Amino acid sequence: MKKITLFIYTIMIFSSAQSQQAPSVVSTVNLNRYQGVWYEIARLPNFFERKLKCISATYTLRDDGRITVLNKGNYSTDPQKSTSSKGVAWSPDKNSPAKLKVQFFWPFSGDYWIMELDKEYKYVLVGDPSFKYLWILAREKKMDESTYSMLLLKAIENGYDLKAIIRVQQDCE
Repeated sequence: MKKITLFIYTIMIFSSAQSQQAPSVVSTVNLNRYQGVWYEIARLPNFFERKLKCISATYTLRDDGRITVLNKGNYSTDPQKSTSSKGVAWSPDKNSPAKLKVQFFWPFSGDYWIMELDKEYKYVLVGDPSFKYLWILAREKKMDESTYSMLLLKAIENGYDLKAIIRVQQDCE
């Protein structure tokens, strides 16, 4: 297991920076199966999750076909305090169901591209075409190292620079 992790980190260090090509996405997504709670296992740094741990995202399919998104996290400095943000996601192109848009503040929206999705919907790799945002999410708070390593490799293959990847603590009650 340690050899796999060392191999992944070696690839991360020597991999080229972002690819000119947009990340690839999965061909199908069943939003009924996708809805529910996902725990953040790892991410690239971003300003809206700084100082947070125990982060989760809950997706709920709405009658209009859109998805309500509820992100929650606890503050690292005071885990008894939490914060949340509610938004909406949708698929702008029914021919590309894995390329979603997410909006937390009107009129701004961001890309939410599903690059890898477990056939049992147990884990997912999500990113965006700017290569600034990346998340590894799972249905459980912990992920085995071989799955984690596979998802890191998939991100690298898609052009992501993972030198700053953050492993998210999921140690809250």
